[in-house]
Amino acid sequence: MSELFHECGVAAIYHLPGSEASELCPGANPDQASSLIVRMLLDMQNRGQLSAGITRFNTQAENRQLLDTYRDIGSVQEVFRLSHKAKAQNLMSKYGGPVAIGHVRYATCGADDKSYAQPFENHNFNQRRWFSFAFNGQLANYNELADELLKEPDNHLVRNSDTEVLMHEFSKQLMDDSQISLVDMIANVSKRLDGAWSLAYVNAKGEMLIARDPLGIKPMCYAVKGSLFAAASESVALVNLGFDRSEIESLKPGHAITIVDGKIKVTQFAENPGQAHCFFEWIYFANVASRLDDRGVYLTRTELGRELADLEREKWKLFEVDDDTIVVPVPDTSKAAADSMAFHMQIPSREGLIRNRYSGRTFIESSQETRAHKAKIKYTPLREVMEGKRVVLVEDSIVRSTTMKALLQRIRDEGGAKEIHVRVACPPIMAPCYYGIDMSTIRQLFAPKFCPPGEEVTDAMQDEMAAKLGCDSLRYLPIESIARAIGIPADGLCQACLTSEYPTPTGQRLYQIDKDNFLNNREEVSIFSGRAFDANASK
Repeated sequence: MSELFHECGVAAIYHLPGSEASELCPGANPDQASSLIVRMLLDMQNRGQLSAGITRFNTQAENRQLLDTYRDIGSVQEVFRLSHKAKAQNLMSKYGGPVAIGHVRYATCGADDKSYAQPFENHNFNQRRWFSFAFNGQLANYNELADELLKEPDNHLVRNSDTEVLMHEFSKQLMDDSQISLVDMIANVSKRLDGAWSLAYVNAKGEMLIARDPLGIKPMCYAVKGSLFAAASESVALVNLGFDRSEIESLKPGHAITIVDGKIKVTQFAENPGQAHCFFEWIYFANVASRLDDRGVYLTRTELGRELADLEREKWKLFEVDDDTIVVPVPDTSKAAADSMAFHMQIPSREGLIRNRYSGRTFIESSQETRAHKAKIKYTPLREVMEGKRVVLVEDSIVRSTTMKALLQRIRDEGGAKEIHVRVACPPIMAPCYYGIDMSTIRQLFAPKFCPPGEEVTDAMQDEMAAKLGCDSLRYLPIESIARAIGIPADGLCQACLTSEYPTPTGQRLYQIDKDNFLNNREEVSIFSGRAFDANASK
């Protein structure tokens, strides 16, 4: 799945008024919220390597900037100059303060330039109208919201980004009533949004808002201990600050945390229409050390591996297990599932592929040729592990297939495998995502080329896919395996990219448009106006 864009990650720190240095973080003090944010962003680097940024609040700032934002293109290490101690310390000193929010990003919309990096800051002479926020998600009704804003002749949007639209939605609420409570503001804005989101918001009065969409599609967790409040997209960022796992809670869907006048309050701001947690968080996006909505990522992936083993033994039976049979994970997020499958089938799990962590990110490349080249150099097959072996290759998912095709060729040519049987710890991806994952049209996807929308994937179709990829066999997990592995009922998960059943009205409408375009061979266009996709592109 290395050809798939990750989602973004957000983080927040608040040293409560009058607090001393926190015992959770040795060396930290109430003026070093930004340092803690950077530490948290490093723990969530898996969620975005395109850009990173922070906003800090500080009434004692020498430059009179109550809010000050620093953001740039690059990894957390690059943006905050962490390889250069003096420069990193200078940055943290310049952006010191008791309150901060942060963001790591991959682009699901907008250009790959600094102006799209988050947080987004909105300046104003009024302290409550001067705010900054970090946003994880995607608004499916972006076009409608943007068109409505642009109906006013004097309005203008600078970026092709739903984050900018959301910034203007907040601004409109504050223009109508600068004293509106943060909860009422997010409640009013939420009614206008169709999509998935979580966010961290701070204004120039030092008031903070943490919020999660009413369906809980995007994750958000938080913890409070003594003088320190922290929130993040993933629990691993809080654990590594020193919070005990028992102190970390998932923010409920449609709920917000506010910190006003030093007081923390959790409030429901929207009716709960049900839950639709993104299943991909457990399958791929989240750090394997995280827990999301009280379900461990690692244990979920091991359960997926057990499901693969059970199906292989009891149903598929497409290869003979002997002394030359080994299981090989595609690094890194497939490892837990591969190890579990191997354990339950009593087959050795071997690291036959070594990932080159400095080769770049295949999914950021714009041309098909460059992406295929990157895929070829991303992994090094170990011939001494795979030569003459029957390799059971375990992958999280196959989205577009560029990486998998290149990888299979290398395993045969350079690894010397005599057979390759691909097992996917996820069902086939059949439909686009309109909630923050970069797979915007059906034509981009691999599986729908073999299984038309609305039809059930058969063994014969999977055999066709195997022939196209160049492996001896290919099998995906069935959809029902996902809910079992995560431990959340299917009706509490968003599985729209598997089932074509979307949890929001705009998502379902956009899918119907895309489906009609696909079946009638018309050009497909993303929800972000001006971003047409090449109908012949096949990753």
